[in-house]
Amino acid sequence: MKYKPSPFNVPVLVLLAEKEKVHGVVTKKYIEYDTIFVSAKSYGGTEKVINGQYVLEDTIVIECWYYSWIKSDSRLRFSDGSEWEIMNTPENIAMMNKYLRFKVRRVKSE
Repeated sequence: MKYKPSPFNVPVLVLLAEKEKVHGVVTKKYIEYDTIFVSAKSYGGTEKVINGQYVLEDTIVIECWYYSWIKSDSRLRFSDGSEWEIMNTPENIAMMNKYLRFKVRRVKSE
């Protein structure tokens, strides 16, 4: 059966990680790279237990065209300004180098 993705109609800005060593400590800095269109599906988040408390973490499943430069240490910025980090290695669907699927979680800076 042939894979058919949802329409790619959500614009996101891809932020690539740039690593630098400062005083012996590796730090990440994210640089704006390119705007791509994706399909974003949220299923209500991911349930977790952290330190004995029930927590609901914001997660989205992303599908897009295959881009070899999207890695697990990249981030996405949506038009509302929210940043999301890729949780796992992006899946190259059917190893055809045509579509990617990966899960992202919201990065909150407080």
